[in-house]
Amino acid sequence: FQGKMGRYGSVERRGGLEGDVTLFRIYNPNLRQRTKELRKRMTPQEKHLWYDYLSKYPVKFYRQRNFGSYVTDFYCDKARLVVELDGSEHYTSEHIEYDRIREQYLNSIGIKVVRFSNVDVDGNFEGVCYVIDKAVNDLIAGEPTPPQPSSGKRHPSQSEGLT
Repeated sequence: FQGKMGRYGSVERRGGLEGDVTLFRIYNPNLRQRTKELRKRMTPQEKHLWYDYLSKYPVKFYRQRNFGSYVTDFYCDKARLVVELDGSEHYTSEHIEYDRIREQYLNSIGIKVVRFSNVDVDGNFEGVCYVIDKAVNDLIAGEPTPPQPSSGKRHPSQSEGLT
């Protein structure tokens, strides 16, 4: 079912006829070219996470999905989970505030966000995969929130990493 076009694009509706939860995704067609470009210009950490884990994960993940005016790194529709990888540009005060507003928006439409620094992916790939797997399974099972790898936003040089 594809909804009608509106101010922010179309609303995509998914769900079954037997009482499944109907999910909505705000799709902005104006970001289509940008999402294509981002898929072509993935960071080494995004490529590592995608090709070595998420592309083969038993629950489908997508690269660079857009919601409203935001593009996410990875999205699992079944779990309503976004996985974000943060490079050094995410640790400026301006970008921290942008990420906070963006995450607040995603939460408001029922999407949970789990974030990792590129340092986490480089230094503890298995730990990152474990946290993602746990978050997906908890969210599908109806747990309220995914686990967070660290509290607050820190510069990678201050990161304790995942244990």
